[in-house]
Amino acid sequence: MDEVRVTSAWVASHSSHVVVDSSGIEKVAETIDAIPKVNWDFEGIHYFDNGPLTVQYLFVLDALNFCFWPDEDLNYDNLAAGLKEALLNDKSAFDADRLQKYTGPELRELLKWPRPLPLEDERVRLLHEVGFELERSFDGKASNLVESCGKSAVKLVALVTRHFPGFRDHSVYKGHQVFLYKRAQILAADLWGAYGGKGYGEFYDIGSITIMADYIVPAVLRQLGVLKYSATLAGMIEKKSEIGSGSEEEVELRACSIYAVEKMKDLISIKLGRKVLSIELDLWLWSFGIQCPALQHHRTLSIYY
Repeated sequence: MDEVRVTSAWVASHSSHVVVDSSGIEKVAETIDAIPKVNWDFEGIHYFDNGPLTVQYLFVLDALNFCFWPDEDLNYDNLAAGLKEALLNDKSAFDADRLQKYTGPELRELLKWPRPLPLEDERVRLLHEVGFELERSFDGKASNLVESCGKSAVKLVALVTRHFPGFRDHSVYKGHQVFLYKRAQILAADLWGAYGGKGYGEFYDIGSITIMADYIVPAVLRQLGVLKYSATLAGMIEKKSEIGSGSEEEVELRACSIYAVEKMKDLISIKLGRKVLSIELDLWLWSFGIQCPALQHHRTLSIYY
């Protein structure tokens, strides 16, 4: 996670299209007397049985948790609730051997979705990858992967990105490699949130996890006055133009969000007299954003978020 923080800070200091406004961060920190409590499953859309099957569910969920916007009716809730229902109907739906065989139409049927999913071929490919590597290295069980991390969120992210290429959320920005790791980190965050920091969700270093840089968080930070965009970037977002994956604009939106929230976290921690977790801020920002349908976010076709 040091790589995520260091490389995000480097992007923020060399950014051409996104500016992190220090005064904006200070103003937000000044208004916060307590971090708004957001429960992990605040809408009741996730599967949870307090056992290893929940770990399998979360791993499949986070393997597919990306790029909803091309279908205006599809969102994260559809994915989480659809996978939950599939597992309630068939406990073997996410067995490693079955994950390797799903087709696009079968995935649609699993989610009860009436038309092709955005980046459907990529979603199927990642299901196959997850099933194959779980079977090859972890006896088919995502819970074995989690147990092998020794209650370290940092080691979990490292293991996931080492074994599953679809989670390697890297970019090259102005000749420098940048590490963002949204979906690998959100797996650790989901486990921590689902199990209440116990059992499969117990991580002694959960404070090492950064925010999960996606579409929503940069848009919320802009609305809060923490991020400022160039006229060109603002125009692209307002026109709903697609921003290329790995482009300077896209990397800056995500990396500057991570950097800004880390700075915000430090200020809020000092003010409250306790260590604030990036996960707490991420849940707050994300829940704030999804309740603002008019929020304008950038549009990038990507498997990483």
